[in-house]
This record gives sequence, C-alpha cells and structure tokens, in this order.
Amino acid sequence: MLKARRWAGLPAAALAASLLLTGCGGSDDSATGDGKTLRLWHYEGPDSAMAIAWNEAIKEFKASHPGVEVKFEEKGFEQIQKTAPMVLNSSEAPDLLEYNKGNATAGLLSKQGLLTDLSPEVTKRGWDKALSPSVRTTSQYDAQGVMGSGKWYGVPNYAEYTMAFYNKDLFKQHGVKVPTTVAELTTALETFKSKGITPLANAGAEYVAHQLVYQLALSKADRDWVDRYELYKGKTDFHDAAWTYGAETFADWVKKGYIAKTSSSAKAEDAGTAFISGKNPILFSGSWWFGRFQADAKFNWDTFLWPESKLTLGSGGNLWVVPKGAKNKQLAYDFIDITMKKANQNLLGNKGGVPVAADAAAITDPKSKGLITNFNTLSQNDGLAFYPDWPVPGFYDVLVSETQKLITGSAKPDEYLDALQKAYDAGVPKQ
Repeated sequence: MLKARRWAGLPAAALAASLLLTGCGGSDDSATGDGKTLRLWHYEGPDSAMAIAWNEAIKEFKASHPGVEVKFEEKGFEQIQKTAPMVLNSSEAPDLLEYNKGNATAGLLSKQGLLTDLSPEVTKRGWDKALSPSVRTTSQYDAQGVMGSGKWYGVPNYAEYTMAFYNKDLFKQHGVKVPTTVAELTTALETFKSKGITPLANAGAEYVAHQLVYQLALSKADRDWVDRYELYKGKTDFHDAAWTYGAETFADWVKKGYIAKTSSSAKAEDAGTAFISGKNPILFSGSWWFGRFQADAKFNWDTFLWPESKLTLGSGGNLWVVPKGAKNKQLAYDFIDITMKKANQNLLGNKGGVPVAADAAAITDPKSKGLITNFNTLSQNDGLAFYPDWPVPGFYDVLVSETQKLITGSAKPDEYLDALQKAYDAGVPKQ
C-alpha cells in the first residue's frame, strides 16, 4: 500500500469529528489506562477476509476478557495515512490500530518515536516463528526507519500480493484466452477494445494506477533493482530500462484505449465496483479485494499472476501497531495474539485472505486455496517486491498526482520519470 492501499478498496473517508484534536504532546510510556477498554482502529471493509476474521477475534477477546469493552472504529485508509502522526502524538491515540507498512509509513512513525517497540512481546509470544523472512521484513525497522532489520514495531497476521482479477464470463464470451505471456496479454487487451470494451479497470486518484506502472517496471527488473529502490542498496535511476518500460507502456495503453482517460479522477472503490459490475473485464490489484469479489461479484471470475514476471507487488500485510502513548498496551498485545492463532488464521484463509500461520489442510475454499498457493510460490521464490510508495515519505501523493498526468496526457513519460526522480532523491536518507 496499500498498499498505499490500497488496501481494502475503501475510499478515503472524510475526517471524522473525533479526529479534530484539541491538543498534542502525547502520552509517554508510563501512561496507564483502566484495563477495561481496548480502543481499536482498522480500515478493512466489512466484507473483507481481514474484517471477518478480526470481528471474530473481537468476540473471542471479549469472551477471554470479561468486563473489557472493545471500542472499534472503522477508519478510511487515506484518513489514517494522512492523520496518524498528529493523532498518535495526542491523547486521542487508540490502543491498537492497523497501519501501512514500509519506510514512508510505519518506518517513519517508528523513527519519530510514535510506536511501541514490540520486540519483547514478539519473542515472548512466538509471533516471530510464525512469520517467514519475506513477510517479517516489513515488521522491523532500524533507527533510521528503514525496514528489514532492527526492532519490531508491527506484526502482520496476513500477507498480500497483487494479481490480475479477470471476468471469466466476458473472456469466454469474446473468445479471449487467459494470458500466460505478454504477447497474449496484449492480444487480450486489443480484443476487448475492438469489441468496444475498456479492458482495464483503473483508478488514477488512488493507488491502482501507479501500482500498475510499478508492475510493468517489475516485469523488466530483478531483486537487485528492487533492493536499490526500496532499501537504498545502490542508486535508483528512474530512466533505466525498467522504469522507462513501465511509464511508456502505461501511457501507450491509455493512448490505445486499454485504460480510460476518465479514470484519472477515479478512486480505488470506483475501479473495484467497475469490475464487480462487469464493466471492465480485468482489474490489476491486490488480494485485499478477494473477499469483496467473493461476496459481491455475480459472475465467474478468477485470477492470474502477471505474465512473464518473476516479481510482483506484495509483502506481509498491513501491521498491527501499538502507539507509544497507548493506555492499555497489554490488552492490545492480547488481541494481536488472538489474530495469530490457528482458528483465526484458518477463518481468514477460508474467507479469501492470505494467512501467515494457517493450517493448510483447513483451507477448504477452492479459490482461496489457489490464492494461497500462488502467494506461497511468490514468497518461496523471493518474488515479493513491496510497493512503489514505500521508499520515501510523501511519495504516495507524488505517485498519484504524477500518474494522473500520465493518464490525462499532460505529462510525457520522460517528464513523469523526471518528477519521480526528483521527489525520490529528495526523500532518500542521507548516508
């Protein structure tokens, strides 16, 4: 994220009155609560696998903590993304919240001293043993807020990755083959366009569009390229072959009508509902949509990994984080623990999520089995390439605004890449 999420297909909610802060200056580590209230925030849609599993976790938490009230508030992804630093540095901080992972988000908050170091609890409760190395990367941050090492500032209880969702009925109706090569994908896009159908659902005002640009670049990249970009292991050149291919191909697809120019102002929810309604036969996005499509799509659909690419966007899921000033931290740790247990993990998997510690034999839904199998393949082959907005603070907004220009044609690919280079270089930590 959703990434920049990105992440449950939810639109950015307007700032709620409860977030209008009357003062800052946050609580310190000695802050204590009454031990009778757990304040919990997350931004997953009610039909998502995560929300279903976490609602069940709330029930189990209440049963195991008699007399404790859970005050759950659903927030918009954009709402938390934009207000977290201010909220977490105030008396309004919840005890536990879902937060986006990566250097520019959880890493930045950890560097600012706004998150609790969870390392002792991670070891004590064995959460580290449940997470594979590739999933663990986004849980740990060093003193500079760079992911991959250091203290544990978050724990994901699910994973995520991107794929192409496709409408099997429309593919069959128009004689389109499920693509396994780039050439076949191009043929599929052209076939739909020739039938008067815009093939790709898109959202320029949020993460969907720039994640597609990143996937196109990833199809020409390798792990060293990802490490240079995401982990600062070398210099990133936005005019290299991979980034150039991504920007030029995306702009070409807009020009050819595979992507609608009007999608420059669309949000992720718009792209998702366009796919659900059958308007667009393909949506490139993340596993966070899976449960939503299972619940709402009235046609046959399935997924495929991006053709001829060893890499795709993905990582451990968004993190459970505990604000430094949380008043009931032990309750927060207990809730995280419930979401890591087999029963909750199995439920998450059967509802279309990608669990990190499920019993494989307990996943009975065929589509969910395929989702998890594809993730395991990517994870084992080191194919998770994180998200494009992660490297530097504020880069999400840059990617959105500049990709919108690419859609409308107000910026050429070279100008687009120049703008990304400038913003990225300004944000990379000085070594």
